[in-house]
Amino acid sequence: MSTSTLDRDLAPAPAPASLLNDFSIQVATVNGSGSQSSNLVLLHTLFQMGIPISGKNLFPSNIAGLPTWYTIRASRRGYIGRKKEIDFLIALNPDTCRDDVQGLEAGASVIYDEPLKLSALRSDLTYYPVPFDKLVAPVCPVAKLRKLVRNMIYVGVAAHLTCMEMPEVERALRRQFKTKPKAADLNWAAIQAGYSFAREQFPQPDRCQLQRMDGTRGQIVIEGNAAGALGCLFAGVTVVGWYPITPSSSLCEYLIEYLKRYRRTPGGEATFACVQAEDELAACGMVLGAGWMGARAVTSTSGPGISLMSEFVGLGYYAEIPAVIFDIQRVGPSTGLPTRTAQGDLSFVATLSHGDTRHLVLLPGTVQECFDCGVAAFDLAERFQTPVFVLSDLDLGMNHWMSPPFTYPEKPMDRGKVLTAEDLRRLKGDWGRYRDVDGDGIGYRTLPGTDHPAAAFFTRGSGHNADAKYSEKGADYIANMDRLRRKWEGAREHLPAPLLEHDSSSGVGVIAYGSTHHGMVEALDQMREETDLDCAYLRVRAWPFARSVAEFVRRCQRVYVVDQNRDGQMYHLLLADLGPELGARLRSVRQYSGLPVDARSLSDAIRAQEAAARPLK
Repeated sequence: MSTSTLDRDLAPAPAPASLLNDFSIQVATVNGSGSQSSNLVLLHTLFQMGIPISGKNLFPSNIAGLPTWYTIRASRRGYIGRKKEIDFLIALNPDTCRDDVQGLEAGASVIYDEPLKLSALRSDLTYYPVPFDKLVAPVCPVAKLRKLVRNMIYVGVAAHLTCMEMPEVERALRRQFKTKPKAADLNWAAIQAGYSFAREQFPQPDRCQLQRMDGTRGQIVIEGNAAGALGCLFAGVTVVGWYPITPSSSLCEYLIEYLKRYRRTPGGEATFACVQAEDELAACGMVLGAGWMGARAVTSTSGPGISLMSEFVGLGYYAEIPAVIFDIQRVGPSTGLPTRTAQGDLSFVATLSHGDTRHLVLLPGTVQECFDCGVAAFDLAERFQTPVFVLSDLDLGMNHWMSPPFTYPEKPMDRGKVLTAEDLRRLKGDWGRYRDVDGDGIGYRTLPGTDHPAAAFFTRGSGHNADAKYSEKGADYIANMDRLRRKWEGAREHLPAPLLEHDSSSGVGVIAYGSTHHGMVEALDQMREETDLDCAYLRVRAWPFARSVAEFVRRCQRVYVVDQNRDGQMYHLLLADLGPELGARLRSVRQYSGLPVDARSLSDAIRAQEAAARPLK
């Protein structure tokens, strides 16, 4: 790292600020302009200064040219959900800058490209006009590169105004360009130019200021899709069948890179197979075929891909074949909003396929749990011999989150009820693929290649009896379907248990799941600090629900169920599971704008319903 003359000693000393280590920065640019590198430099600078952060990218579904926004939240209290208010705007998109400025609350700050003349729009904001083109020209002689390098100007300007430590800015920059030292030098020169300009033109720091703290020690920054891919790797996955679709593609892309690095023999030979199929239906078929063969196999997709997979998922359920399917949810139906987030697939995935089907669904709420579910899903798929869904979403999967490091799984793999040749010799070949020997609904299986004449059985999606023989007898079908239901019911206590995140004796409870968790934690604090409404909070992490969910509802008079979808899908699954007496205690809270859920919207919605509710006894 080069020695900077623009170090911490030359920066203005932080003055008392109303938003010290507690504000959001939004960068408004154009998709394809190369701003992501600049934004990540800002994000990692704050993280390196010990300030808890999260980063959210709101981008269009086309290739280039439309507006994109990146929001960095700094929170000294450790909140990492989206903040509804924008405190510090960097406005560089001529097509959206006026709307971006008009949407700010009074007192917010704006860095903008000087020719845009935004200061004429409102008088209740703090403006910092910057001549980006004039500043970038001397540091970047190659004109065609200036479009990319000019973004680093706002990093330097923001660094001065918010009192970032310049050595940490440089460290973050060189981390971003660690394989391109010449590019790093060029971009560092642009940052220095922005910093020098701001220090001369705007000598006083902004009200949004940063100061080193110790809130990130032992933490990492990672996307949920990368965490899920690591979980699959540690679970022993060797087959990946996939078809690209936003926002799930990066999960398989990360996983393929991990496999190339870690799944090779000492001689360099690959011990894995990754196949990009012609569509999602074919990808699901590949995964089921590999699971039937005894491999641990995975695919990732989003809503439209789930729709296409329906037929094969039904086969996996009825023929009882292990498979793991990550669904990184986005806004639907149809193409919907491909680059917006939602929890709109829950009820669809829970019973995916025609006929009577019920699947195991895991609901990670943190990047740590994306990793954990990536490991656990394979054990569950093989133990219960069925497809297992992991429902993440765009917010959790594609955005940057702070997390503790992941730990190496210590439990051995659970391959479930697999008969070996020795087992078959002991049984003298007397076994049936779908016999419920243990009363848990789970039959025993053999794997192809097992060296015993009795190992073979027919795997079929049509009617069969307990010995896997073709049957259209009603009694055989009823027995098979009842056994599958019994197996599903038995999975309740083997899935990730609900977490009581906060307890209270107030009689008011909240149930949430998935990425809603981060906004919910902050919303609970808001309600408690602003109105003395103290809610117990249970976070559900799987379907079918553990029995503790009913126990939680039973001790509350009202329970608010939070969904990121229009129809309250978790709310309705709970109604069906709990029955009318307990179901009458549930209230639905929904947010489905496509934006990551924010605490203020949740606390306002719950307080509004509480105000209209009858008094607690």
